[in-house]
Amino acid sequence: MNMITLTSFDLGLAASLVVVLALLSRRMQLGLEGQLLIAATRTVVQLLLIGLVLESLFSHVNLLWISAMAVIMLLAAGREVMARQQRRFKGAWGFGMGTLAMFISSFTVTVLALITIIGTEPWYTPQYAIPLLGMMLGNTMNGIALGLDRLTQTTWQQRAIIEQRLMLGASRTEAILEIRREAMRSGMMPMINAMAAAGLVSLPGMMTGQILAGIPPIEAVKYQILIMFLITAGTGFGVSAALWMGSRKLFDERHRLRLDTLSAPNNKN
Repeated sequence: MNMITLTSFDLGLAASLVVVLALLSRRMQLGLEGQLLIAATRTVVQLLLIGLVLESLFSHVNLLWISAMAVIMLLAAGREVMARQQRRFKGAWGFGMGTLAMFISSFTVTVLALITIIGTEPWYTPQYAIPLLGMMLGNTMNGIALGLDRLTQTTWQQRAIIEQRLMLGASRTEAILEIRREAMRSGMMPMINAMAAAGLVSLPGMMTGQILAGIPPIEAVKYQILIMFLITAGTGFGVSAALWMGSRKLFDERHRLRLDTLSAPNNKN
């Protein structure tokens, strides 16, 4: 395997491009230079730390430590789902809804793939389990955030229409069905676009990384196809679960619309 090792100088050259971009932002008075530099610094620190953690996990395969790592990843993803919504659910629901949906979908699909498709021994081998779970959580997180944001925003905007449907005898499921469908489409659209464009418009990140590391292109393609199918399935199941829970939370047991379960608009993002 012919792998080119990157030096600190190589990474410094790449980092200089971000610095130039920050200077350009300052020159144009965009106000993004601080965010760019902070994000770049976080990228370096976080990835170096995770690299050290993964080296330790790869050297000492232990289900307990791998499970702890997976839980930390899940909680971080759940926080990001909540933070990216304009009108999120109040209280524990705001965090728990997306987190539970990701746990049900991402963990199930990941374990299924490790045991029945990849077939590593043991099945929780961190070289496969952690990267696969990370890709599952990252994409499912985006889908759930988009889906829930569309659900709550549209429900707020169309609250009068929903209440009219309820007064005409519609159940809570019927009153919000079309909004839920549109939210599902929003959550799934990024993955559908990614699959449709793969190989024609873009080379997916995992495949590109494997090719750069010296893996034969055909083998890299096989893994990328597997990953994209798994991610799409996990995203679909996760978005479906989150929207089902969200739709029920928007109504009480007497099928009345309860918008007091939503927070005020979040204008930080």
